[in-house]
Amino acid sequence: MSSIHDDEYYLPKLNKEHLFPSAREAPEEGLVAFGGDLDPHRILKAYQEGIFPWYSPEDPLLWWSPNPRLLLFPENFALNKSFKRVLRNKGFEIRFDYNFEAVISHCSHVPRAGQEGTWLSDEMKEAYIKLHRMGFAHSVETYYENKLVGGLYGLALGKGFFGESMFSLMSNASRISLCALSDICVKKSYDFIDCQVETPHLVNWGATLIARDDFLDLLEETLEKKTDFGSWRDWHWEYNE
Repeated sequence: MSSIHDDEYYLPKLNKEHLFPSAREAPEEGLVAFGGDLDPHRILKAYQEGIFPWYSPEDPLLWWSPNPRLLLFPENFALNKSFKRVLRNKGFEIRFDYNFEAVISHCSHVPRAGQEGTWLSDEMKEAYIKLHRMGFAHSVETYYENKLVGGLYGLALGKGFFGESMFSLMSNASRISLCALSDICVKKSYDFIDCQVETPHLVNWGATLIARDDFLDLLEETLEKKTDFGSWRDWHWEYNE
């Protein structure tokens, strides 16, 4: 394993083996390593160690585990009066794993916080589509009058859902997807939804920052539990007050 380093900085380069440095020893900004590839098994190994890939197309492949970590504990999803009125609109429908590829395609056009342009390269999209076909990656989709208007995708491992990205083509559409996911996660006894890095929207919706070491401890516990593996197409959700 080679590296980039100077007197103050050391960044390991990954090799062909699916091994990662300890996320607990990474700097607070969270950059753990660079290089390697987006083989689905490497990605799964990364998530199991609290690490995720995030890089711009012009950059090398970068692997992150930020400190602190933004988590949404499903029972803490925020429902205010105005959003409850939105949820009562019977034109909205939630579907799971109905059109994963459309969701990730829409998400590829949404910039991440502090970053201009797309971050989801074709290589990244292909990797997560493979993970979807393997039964690990899932989409939560919001439809309005039978048209896809918002959604999110991520991975399920143990009783943790690891959110990757979301999009909205209509006001509140991605929030409805996250609301549905949170409610389903409560019913299925999920421990957390990993939101990775802080954004104002997610904090307003109930997410909270926790220390990376605490997240990694929680991750170890949740990975001991059974994964909801395979298609989620037969999952259903409706808003009930």
